[in-house]
Amino acid sequence: MPEQPRVVLLKPLVTSPLIEVGEFTYYDDPDDATAFETRNVLYHYGPEKLIIGKFCALATGTRFIMNSANHRMDGPSTFPFPIMGGSWSQHVDLVTALPNRGDTVVGSDVWIGNGVTVMPGARIGHGAIIGTGSVVTGNVPDYGIVGGNPARLIRTRYDAEDIDRLLALAWWDWPLEHITEHIRTIMSGSIADLEAAAPN
Repeated sequence: MPEQPRVVLLKPLVTSPLIEVGEFTYYDDPDDATAFETRNVLYHYGPEKLIIGKFCALATGTRFIMNSANHRMDGPSTFPFPIMGGSWSQHVDLVTALPNRGDTVVGSDVWIGNGVTVMPGARIGHGAIIGTGSVVTGNVPDYGIVGGNPARLIRTRYDAEDIDRLLALAWWDWPLEHITEHIRTIMSGSIADLEAAAPN
């Protein structure tokens, strides 16, 4: 971004077919924000995907740990001998048959705080806020605010009825021109204002 070299839009930077990022999702890192795919998405050898929605804000140090980070725990040792190669590689079945927790999914309009770790298979709902330093190990509800290690629900931003209204509106899927026209309502209006501004 002009004037903010530490902030990058992620969609144009992603090259892996295992990572999907929506429009306008950004990452902020003073060291090398452009290296997000290799520095912040760890142990990603597939087949699971990392899917991040539109208009998400990812603070410095957001990390996604993927399924290939898992080690066997059903025997005396957790050491992954086969990945070291050589004659040990003949036992590759011992590491390829590990349980897969599935895709890691982040909804749209999610704010992830500084130093957050998202574990394999976690699902973060639309409009959620993840507190600084949290470790997300499971599911975060739509418009939930979580914090801690492991991250626990602190509260939701709206009641269930209002969350349903917001999800029905899905402002992040509006045409860009319409979003631009209604930024003030999207950022500071009421749900009723947002409903009134919704495209026909």
